[in-house]
Formats: sequence, structure tokens, C-alpha cells
Amino acid sequence: MILFSSKIYFHLLLCISVLMIIGCAQTPKGEFVPFYQAETDKPYADVLAELEIAISEQNFRITGHSRVGKVIRDRGTKNFPDYDTVQFCNLTHAKTLLLMSPHAIRFMPCNIVTYQYNGKTIVRTHLIPTDTDNPKLNVFAEQMNKMLKEIVDFAVE
Repeated sequence: MILFSSKIYFHLLLCISVLMIIGCAQTPKGEFVPFYQAETDKPYADVLAELEIAISEQNFRITGHSRVGKVIRDRGTKNFPDYDTVQFCNLTHAKTLLLMSPHAIRFMPCNIVTYQYNGKTIVRTHLIPTDTDNPKLNVFAEQMNKMLKEIVDFAVE
């Protein structure tokens, strides 16, 4: 039996509650945020290294890397699986996107999650919706989504 201190239990409960609230939050009417996902048998560390290369090759800069699984292991939960989120951005693309629609800030920065599940390494990213009322934004989103898919595919190949 694993015993948690009341402080750890409180923080765990708080995190779960926040995730549930976020998960239940409604998207704006008519908006569906699509995603793209691929999986591989490659070692997890290799996938992360390839992900960083792919992001750089698409002329993005990594703005954050959260090693959630590692931090949980470091805090005492042995054998906790790897979970990582990598955030990245290209300021030229960001400026273009925001000039087309200030509301598009909710899609920034680009984010890719990586985790292991059933013996596979999963790599997943949200895509930018391509069915807005703004034709220029839709074309831009299609171009960005192509890059995001190429990043994911490179990491898992």
C-alpha cells in the first residue's frame, strides 16, 4: 500500500480536479480542434531527440519542454512512465496568424506531447482548425498543419 502525505494528496487531488474541469470545458460553438497522432516502437529518448531535430528543421524554436514523467519519478514515484510536452514557436508565423485573427492565440504556441502506452511511443499534436469563416486563415492553417504533421512523422520514423 502506498501512503501519501496530506500535502501530496492535496496537490494530486487539485491537479486531477483542474484536469477534469479543463476536460469538461466547452469549445466555442462550431469549433472542433483536430489533432494528429502517430506511434512508434522506437526508444522514447530517440523519439524526443528526433522531435527536437524536426522542430528545428521546420524553422521553429523550442520555447518549453515539460518532462512531467521524469519529475514525478524524481519526486519518488519509481517506474512512472515518461510523459513530455514540447512547446515551440516561430515568431514570423505567430505574427501572421495573430494579424489574421487575434482569437488564434489559443492555438499558440505549437505543442507536441509524447508518452508511452501499451509498449508504443505516442506523439500527438493539436492542429489549427481549417474551417473558419476566414479563407486566408484556413489556407495558413493548412500550411501550418502540414508542418506539424511532418514534425510528428519525422519523430516516429
